Amino acid sequence: MTPSDLDALLAARHSCRAFRPDPVPRTVIEGIVSTARRAPSWCNAQPWQLTVTSGAETDRFRAALQQEANDETPDPDLDWPTRYSGIYQERRRTCGWQLYEAVGVARGDRAASARQMMENFALFGAPHCAILSSPAELGPYGAMDCGGFVTAFTIAAQAYGVASIAQAAVASYGPLLHRHFAIPEDRLILCGISFGYAQSDHKANSFRTERAAVSDIVDWRGVA
Repeated sequence: MTPSDLDALLAARHSCRAFRPDPVPRTVIEGIVSTARRAPSWCNAQPWQLTVTSGAETDRFRAALQQEANDETPDPDLDWPTRYSGIYQERRRTCGWQLYEAVGVARGDRAASARQMMENFALFGAPHCAILSSPAELGPYGAMDCGGFVTAFTIAAQAYGVASIAQAAVASYGPLLHRHFAIPEDRLILCGISFGYAQSDHKANSFRTERAAVSDIVDWRGVA
């Protein structure tokens, strides 16, 4: 693979917000995970563990998650950001408005934006969801390692022609996920990754987010 090949693969990946119901073959899922497991981690701890749903199990989880989102207050294992400010808030808002404009949600239409937000808990119609957890004792280092795994998983999925979206919203109801999947309390549930084949003609998949320029990211020191 050349640098251009890798750049093209990364550019092709996007957060999919509408999936076809067609299941991904287990051999393909295993291939994605086999590639993603090569992500680097502190001391080679490899703290990531996945619970992957398919078929009726995805539908059962989807229904439980939607019910929880309607009835309960969010209670994530990992604290949410205290705030987004400056350029980070600007990027967050831009992404949100790109989505709303794509699906026809008018500014100020809180009912429509709430309905779109609830699509998170329907897993955007995905046939599969992977729940990612890390040992609580590893704290932020384990979470950082798992962030690398999420990137590797989504890029490997793209290489297989499988669309995906990493979702903090799925992990916002930690107690449900611990109960539903019998995930031990000594593991932090970090996110879900919904995945499947993209409904490419859906309006929610019609936009792409921008990326900061290299000059916005790097503070050069001693480099000509």
